[in-house]
Amino acid sequence: MSQVDSLSPDGVQAQIQGGTPLPLLPEHSKDALDTLEFDSVLQLVAALAVGPLGAARVLGRRPTTDIGWISGELARVAEVAALFRRGDRLLAEPIPDVTRALARLRIEGSVLEGVELAALQRVLGAARNVSLDLRRVAEPAPRAAQLLQPLPDKAIERRLEQSLDPDGNLLDSASPGLAATRREVQAARQRLLRRLESLLRGLGPSAAPADASVTVRGNRYVIPVRRDSRSRPPGIIHDESGSAGTLFIEPSETIELGNALREAEVEEERETLRVLRELTGLLRLELPAIRGAVEMCVAVDDLVARGRYAVAVSGEMPEVEPAPAILRIVNGRHPLLLSGAQSVVPFDLELDQKERTLLISGPNTGGKTVLLKAVGLATALAGSGVIPPVGGGSRLPIFRQLYADIGDRQSIAASLSTFSAHVRMLRGVLEDADDRTLVLLDEIGSGTDPVEGAALAAATLVSLTRRGTVTLATTHLGALKELASHEPGVVNASLQFDAATLTPTYRFMKGVPGRSYGLSIARRLGVAGNILDDAEARVPDAERRLDALLAAVEERERQLRAEQAAAAERTVELDSLAARLGAQEASQSAREAELKRREKDAEREGRRQARTYLMEARQRVEEALGAARGAADDAAAREARRLVEEGIREEGEWLAGQRGSGAAGQVESENAGGIIPGSKVRLETGGTGEVAEIRPDGKAVVSLGGMRVITDLSSLTRISRREERKHRVETTPLPTRPEGTRPTAPQIEIDLRGMTGDEAEVATVAAVDAAVLAEQPFLRIIHGMGTGVVRERVQRVVARDRRISRYSFATRNQGGTGVTVVEFSP
Repeated sequence: MSQVDSLSPDGVQAQIQGGTPLPLLPEHSKDALDTLEFDSVLQLVAALAVGPLGAARVLGRRPTTDIGWISGELARVAEVAALFRRGDRLLAEPIPDVTRALARLRIEGSVLEGVELAALQRVLGAARNVSLDLRRVAEPAPRAAQLLQPLPDKAIERRLEQSLDPDGNLLDSASPGLAATRREVQAARQRLLRRLESLLRGLGPSAAPADASVTVRGNRYVIPVRRDSRSRPPGIIHDESGSAGTLFIEPSETIELGNALREAEVEEERETLRVLRELTGLLRLELPAIRGAVEMCVAVDDLVARGRYAVAVSGEMPEVEPAPAILRIVNGRHPLLLSGAQSVVPFDLELDQKERTLLISGPNTGGKTVLLKAVGLATALAGSGVIPPVGGGSRLPIFRQLYADIGDRQSIAASLSTFSAHVRMLRGVLEDADDRTLVLLDEIGSGTDPVEGAALAAATLVSLTRRGTVTLATTHLGALKELASHEPGVVNASLQFDAATLTPTYRFMKGVPGRSYGLSIARRLGVAGNILDDAEARVPDAERRLDALLAAVEERERQLRAEQAAAAERTVELDSLAARLGAQEASQSAREAELKRREKDAEREGRRQARTYLMEARQRVEEALGAARGAADDAAAREARRLVEEGIREEGEWLAGQRGSGAAGQVESENAGGIIPGSKVRLETGGTGEVAEIRPDGKAVVSLGGMRVITDLSSLTRISRREERKHRVETTPLPTRPEGTRPTAPQIEIDLRGMTGDEAEVATVAAVDAAVLAEQPFLRIIHGMGTGVVRERVQRVVARDRRISRYSFATRNQGGTGVTVVEFSP
């Protein structure tokens, strides 16, 4: 479209209502679209638009062969549908029809009215909102964002908002001159009204009607006066009442006031025209941008309507390519049936490039005609940029032309019978159809003698198949069902019919012709049995054999469906069982992993305890050695040596128990009490002894004095090393010491008076070690008050010994600062 054409009224209208590029389908294809009720489907889509121009754009869509445009439009709709399915949106704004205003705007010197300017103001505001939303969705919907158009300067919108109210009336703020002239008009009007009301009140009851008031006649303010009144004021008579008894007079003394008002009004009109011309001039400078804003709003409204329709019918974008190509429809449905209340059974249909003709047979009311129309509508909608109600994986050829012979084409005016009308259509099809043509033929060969009709139909289908035309035809003629067996490219198909209930299931089956069920339906509807028996006998043998074969095929197909359903159920059960077994295996693996983890933790804890016990035993050995080195007499030395030997023995026993061997080691590892050979134990019956042996049967041999007892491990309680030492200290009497000698065993008190500082330090260390070994709770160290040297040495020793929890001087009555009391950590 040239620049001049685009500015013409026709060009403006074409831009607003356009949307589908050339080339369109030829004229005879429009008849096919009417037969398919294409416009009724577009009305469903247009109803989802928000404005009349967007709806008009949808209704103006027609199939085209421009494959690039079709692919782009379908991809754009798919983007918007994806937005809606994610819970997002794309804003569409309704705009008024500004076709006339745009056409006038192109004429230099023309002035738009206030209503037209207000309409353009609404368009610019809507375009601003749409532009912002297109920018917002530019990343998830880049194709939709391509609809963006440059907009006029926003200052123009602000100027219009300042000058006009929503109804298109100029505001006082439109210009200072307009506001001034309006004030002058108001003042002149008030002066005139006051003078006229004063004159009216001065008239007597006989001169003016009772309800008289100032009014307007011929754009002049007047007062009503009785015709027969002698006291009526002089002036100009502008009108009279219907009864001619009252005259409407402009008094002479107010004529100048009236003229002044009129002059003020003329000045206001002059200023109003000037403002409208100024606003029109501002918009004229932005005419291309305004046209772009209109196009953007209409295109987005059209796009949003198509996106909403795709979501409403669960449509997925099909692949499109120029015919000849594969025709594949997945989950196809008739668009008009989807708008009803009943559920729609979807169909799957595929024709490869070697399969050109699909011959659909079966009983009436089975959905054959609906299938033809659904296929034709799917290709037409896709060619118009509308996603049809098909599922993902669909592939639709874009055909150059479309023929549809569906329904009764009888014409009384043209003196055409039904058969003649069909033949006339077939002639046109056979003249023009090629491999880029889609032909839909309903009840081909009907309306005449079945034999001749079948022959003509077969010849037509063979001709169309051999030239590569995609043809979908329905028939009741049994002879045509054999065509697929000897003509390559022809494929039989049917829509399932429940033989038990004689009701259609509408499920499409490719490769199997359908039965007519005519006699079966007649029998169900109550036709006499003898008549039906006679009718069945008159059916030709070939037809009867074919019907029996089809019945067997249908029965076998039902059995296969039942077996598939049972197999599907078994598969579900097996999957469920496998899932349960998998869950159990996972749970078992988790338990095994947990057990291994616990085993490692237990092993780690055992090693830690072993190290701790070994360190304690070594510490006791070292402490005993220290005590032995600091022993003051033979008795203390022997006791210290005994403690060293005991610590070494305990350390060896623990190491031996950790290593374990043979059955004893196994029993020990299973023994929660940690009882091993050499352990000191207490029996349930009383008495203590030492474990001499742990037998393979899990029983223990315990030495009790001079005898041995065999008992279960569960009846024994191990005596800890600390408990054993405590028991020994409590039961072993300390040897008495002669008066004046040093103590031979750890005591709770030590006297350092009279010692040097070094001697006192050595004695304090030895006393603390002995008290710790004997598990004494405290120790009294007597150092006296003297010079303080011994006290300072004692304080130094106890301050750095970590085994001592606290120390302090004794109370005054227990020795005061001459005694340090030491408390040990538990």
